[in-house]
Amino acid sequence: MSHAAPPYRALPYRANVGAVLFDQAGRVFLARRADLPNAEGAAGGWQLPQGGIDADEDPHTAVLRELAEEIGTDRAEILAEHPDWLTYDLPPELIGIALHGRYRGQRQRWFALRFTGTDADIRLDRNPHPEFDAWRWGQLAELPALAVPFKRPIYEVLSRAFARFAAAIG
Repeated sequence: MSHAAPPYRALPYRANVGAVLFDQAGRVFLARRADLPNAEGAAGGWQLPQGGIDADEDPHTAVLRELAEEIGTDRAEILAEHPDWLTYDLPPELIGIALHGRYRGQRQRWFALRFTGTDADIRLDRNPHPEFDAWRWGQLAELPALAVPFKRPIYEVLSRAFARFAAAIG
């Protein structure tokens, strides 16, 4: 009897960056997914900005580009980079559907950033196909409960790794 790996295991991970964006008060930028507008308090309805790394693009450049694309501003400075690539696998029901059906999940490089702009600089409407339809500042400790179950372990790691930035500055 053969125990071959499921076919999706042959799919690669998509290279991705993520941003834990802190304001001056130590709160975290949280965005509501536009495809889940009624998920006000539901896990997975709110998430952190993240996106793919272009071919030959440096992750530091990619995270600022993704902020500009997803939230309308790159007014941020990088505070720290998580030392490891964090990965997640999509649940079986999303294999072949999510991520254009070409990936089994994502391999992510996460950054802590300090927002250097004002709330008026955040413009979700700058993207003609917005990923998010609402945003708010929240607490770092909220992250794991907001995540879809397959991303929750990553948000737990980020909550611990970047806790030192969750305090007011100045």
